Amino acid sequence: MMENHSFDNYFGMLPKRGQPHADGFRFNGHGQPIDANSGVRAHRMPTTCQDPREPDQSWRATHVSIDDGRMDGFVRASGRVAMGYWDGADIPFYYSLATTFALANRWFASAPCQTFPNRRFLHAATAWGLITSARPSQNDPPPPHGTIFDRLAAHNIPWTNYFTDIPQTTLIPSISQRHPGHLASIDQFFTDCASGRLPAYSLVDPKVGALEFLGGRPRYDGDDEENPQNIRYGEQFVASVVNAVLQSPAWPRTMLVWMYDEHGGYYDHVPPPRAPKPDSIAPQGVVGAYDRYGVRVPAVVVSPYARPGYVSPVTYDHTSVLAFLEHKWNLPALTHRDANAAPMLDFFDFTRPAMLEPPLLVAAPEPGGRRC
Repeated sequence: MMENHSFDNYFGMLPKRGQPHADGFRFNGHGQPIDANSGVRAHRMPTTCQDPREPDQSWRATHVSIDDGRMDGFVRASGRVAMGYWDGADIPFYYSLATTFALANRWFASAPCQTFPNRRFLHAATAWGLITSARPSQNDPPPPHGTIFDRLAAHNIPWTNYFTDIPQTTLIPSISQRHPGHLASIDQFFTDCASGRLPAYSLVDPKVGALEFLGGRPRYDGDDEENPQNIRYGEQFVASVVNAVLQSPAWPRTMLVWMYDEHGGYYDHVPPPRAPKPDSIAPQGVVGAYDRYGVRVPAVVVSPYARPGYVSPVTYDHTSVLAFLEHKWNLPALTHRDANAAPMLDFFDFTRPAMLEPPLLVAAPEPGGRRC
């Protein structure tokens, strides 16, 4: 799970770049996008370094952007930068991934707000009140119905959070309190990949720029594609992970999901549909409920059993990962959200592994040393 990009921000040009079934921008006769907000047309970013005028992905700004499904408030919420996008020449590995494996046309963030609540949904199928990226304390209460790691542990299913500088499981302190010993370095991930010894469930985290993040300064040195980073560092990290999985002895029995926690304030044209409320816990400090998905984000399923070049029309969110795990191991759901989430089965043809021989993907360009 990477950081803060919408589907159109990365894949708006994909219908013109090898995947005609992708639901990206609308185009004029010259192949130029005509999507616009407040008179500002979608425009290609001049560099892979993100504009330091960060688009706003707060609860309020996201609701302004969505505008009850009209999708016309992105510029009002964040200014001209919200309409920027990157093309296949900027992120060629990602375009290769999306045209080779199975792409989600309708993968939405779990909630219309920031990073931490959406990552809570990935682990617990609820944000239990959180709408901001407020740092947790060790005294934070656990999610009322536990996490997916509680379910895995109860059935002796092994899992590991491989991390570079900050493991994302620390966003829910009860995970490490209840399940110590499930962290490993990113170097160990590559070792385990090469030996075919990955656990049943893995989380793989890029560098988030911990020192700068904790010091309150811009996160230029991260690899998670958070603004204002050079997105090519993140693409190179993802490429290293995907290629390690493709070359692993475990490839014939592996599924990898690449997606983004939320849209980062960037424009997308698809209205997020209504979503099942996970529980009775209301978002803190605002009027509303967790009853609408967040903005659409990129997501690709990588597996030898993935349907080559497939584009899924099914509505998904981050709790679909949980639904898949629960389906695979016959685990009980955590909340109403994952109980009602589609379990990702349409991405696959389990009768035959069409890509048992790993396909050759376009290389991720070298970032060139520039950290913006």
